[in-house]
Amino acid sequence: MTVLHWATLSPFLIAILIPFLYKYVRKVHTGWFVLLLPFTLFIYFLSFLSSTREGNVISEHLAWVPSLGINFNLYIDGLSLLFALLITGIGTLVVLYSIFYLSDIKEKLNNFYVYLLMFMGAMLGVVLSDNLIVIYVFWEVTSIASSLLISYWYGREKSIYGAQKSMYITVFGGLSMLGGFSLLYVIAGTFSIRELIANADIVMASSLFLPAMILVLLGAFTKSAQFPFHIWLPDAMEAPTPVSAYLHSATMVKAGIYLVARLTGVFGGSPEWFWIITIAGLTTLAWGSISAVRQKDLKGILAFSTISQLGLIMSLLGVGSAAFYFQDGNNALYTTAILAAVFHLINHATFKGSLFMAVGIIDHETGTRDIRNLGGLMTIMPITATVSLVGLASMAGLPPFNGFLSKELFFTGMLNATEYGIFNLETMGYIIPIVAWIASVFTFLYCMIMFFRTFTGKFDGSKLKVDHVHEAPIGMLISPVILGILVILFGLFPNVLAYSLIEPAMAGILPGILNPGEFFNVHITHWHGFIPELFMTIGVIVLGVILYLSMSKWQKTAFYLGERDIFNYAYDYGYDGLIKGSQWITRIQMTGRLRDYFIYMCGFMILLIGYTMYKFNLPSFNTMELSPIEPFIWIVAIVFIGSVIAVPFINNRLGLIILTGVTGYIVALFFVVFRAPDLALTQLLVETVTVILFMLAFYHLPKLKKEKTSKGIHAIKLIISISFGVMITLVSLSAFSMGSTAGMPSISEYFTEFSKELAGGYNIVNVILVDFRGLDTMLEILVVGVAVLSIISLIKLRFKGSEDV
Repeated sequence: MTVLHWATLSPFLIAILIPFLYKYVRKVHTGWFVLLLPFTLFIYFLSFLSSTREGNVISEHLAWVPSLGINFNLYIDGLSLLFALLITGIGTLVVLYSIFYLSDIKEKLNNFYVYLLMFMGAMLGVVLSDNLIVIYVFWEVTSIASSLLISYWYGREKSIYGAQKSMYITVFGGLSMLGGFSLLYVIAGTFSIRELIANADIVMASSLFLPAMILVLLGAFTKSAQFPFHIWLPDAMEAPTPVSAYLHSATMVKAGIYLVARLTGVFGGSPEWFWIITIAGLTTLAWGSISAVRQKDLKGILAFSTISQLGLIMSLLGVGSAAFYFQDGNNALYTTAILAAVFHLINHATFKGSLFMAVGIIDHETGTRDIRNLGGLMTIMPITATVSLVGLASMAGLPPFNGFLSKELFFTGMLNATEYGIFNLETMGYIIPIVAWIASVFTFLYCMIMFFRTFTGKFDGSKLKVDHVHEAPIGMLISPVILGILVILFGLFPNVLAYSLIEPAMAGILPGILNPGEFFNVHITHWHGFIPELFMTIGVIVLGVILYLSMSKWQKTAFYLGERDIFNYAYDYGYDGLIKGSQWITRIQMTGRLRDYFIYMCGFMILLIGYTMYKFNLPSFNTMELSPIEPFIWIVAIVFIGSVIAVPFINNRLGLIILTGVTGYIVALFFVVFRAPDLALTQLLVETVTVILFMLAFYHLPKLKKEKTSKGIHAIKLIISISFGVMITLVSLSAFSMGSTAGMPSISEYFTEFSKELAGGYNIVNVILVDFRGLDTMLEILVVGVAVLSIISLIKLRFKGSEDV
């Protein structure tokens, strides 16, 4: 393993130590020990900046299951480095913030930091892995860890509800994504992302292209809370605020963004990829911004704002994917959308992280997050108000903050799409900038609501849950202040990131469209003249202010009062229906009757084998190579069939045992006829012992009444029995016929030839049992041994009849 592998797995290794540190070093807040890890990792990943800036890729190989193409290969390019820095950088500030937010006396810090480190390690694994299966493993660990974090206060019903919801939706997407990864392997024969990008033309030419793409996007959309899978994210607000800040600003919800960005090199350039991502992103952007306006809880507003911002970035990735169609990396018309996506990704991490922490402070110091109870906090909490003002102004797209710059680039990218002239944009393209502009108006509006309803107006302490409201302690303010400073810094000097982070990340999203030695042109400025983007921004501000000033006229409407997302009802009804359906199926399936289980198993086998035979034009009969049948064999066969048919009609136990014994002895006679005396002897011994044991056992068993069953059950059993017998007969005849037609040698010839050479024995049956399938035989003996021990235990325990077994 290399240093990069150890660095990726280090959060999991440190997580093992957390319970011991929490137990034995209680005088020191556990967060101080954890803080060292993300900070060290951030410094470590910073050391790769110079390399990725020059266009280099750092790759490390570690074999895991090479026979299946699954290897723990890691690589760092501009895109993965950007995410690694966000994960560790924001992670450092979140851990620092949590030290002052979570009490080391009241809270179970061992659980919190173990879950947080699991999450951090899983996210690093997602963004640094080259192998799709490894990504899937880390992907699901993020789902598990995030659910544990959301349900950290597991005594609250809402926490459990939110954790289950996030788990169900994201795991559903993860399993779909695994199906997409499997199809990609079928198409290209590799799980390596870089090899898939190199063979993108093969992937796009495949008939499985569309199914693979849709399955992969299901995983990305559910993880990044795209419409209509966004409903889990607001309920995830039940997690502690440091978790919300981490999940929303830098990690989990951006995993889907990362996946779409990373696989743009595989699917980009196709109209399906362009339209699906663009429409999903714009719908999410609009729905999230409108829903945020209706929220009364500060974290609820931020939750829907995250959904909206993720939709914005997703729509930019969709529009920017058309750059692969033109293969012209030097033309800003095609690449501005990707530039805006990367820049807004960074900006969103800074202003959203600071806003979540500011909301956490407000909740911590006032005891409420309801904007109907807040107001007038500007003079009481001036630092928190300033941080919030900076963050909200940036999110609203006001100059000179970084959000304004990326918002203008967003408008440019959307307007550029109308000039592509491909994918039917000639007729539908104008909708894209219109939806983007309307959503931006609502974004501006909820930012105004959030700030003015919280920090301006008259302060009324009687509505709060604490007696004395004051500014947060300095330790809790450090992290949001640092992020606020970054918002201003990246706004005033945006080009400090141009060729250190943004351009290498663009190269990671759009591989191969530049010639060697070329770079994307990244130059971000505040003033571009009187262009449409400027007028769109002015329109957003004017209309947003008008809507805010007229709130008294529409805040009592059903639109504003309807806070709960309507898609939650669909989830709740679907969840209840799923449980009721599962209970119904369980009642039908688990009847406790052996008869029913046989019906299910035999019925399933009949359907499966029947479909297979239909699929391959079976059954097939070949009578050319059949041996002649002597008359006495016909007589034996008729007696055998008669004895089998007579079994169901026998009501006497003794007669039933004798008749089954006769059937077994006739089988032994067949072995004699076919020159297998050792098998015949074995069969005779087994039948004799079985008959004797049955007679002894039945002698001691009580006489049971014959079970009364309906004629319908009798008919089903008759149909299943006949169908199963016919199926076995047809399969046997077809296998013989197909083997003869294909010229396949008999397996008996193989054993005859190699039993002495390979196993050292002449008795083929014995050699097969103890050598060729020795392991199978050993496991069968083991099963019989376990069954015997179970029977002995049952006899020894002597159940009284009331136990639940």
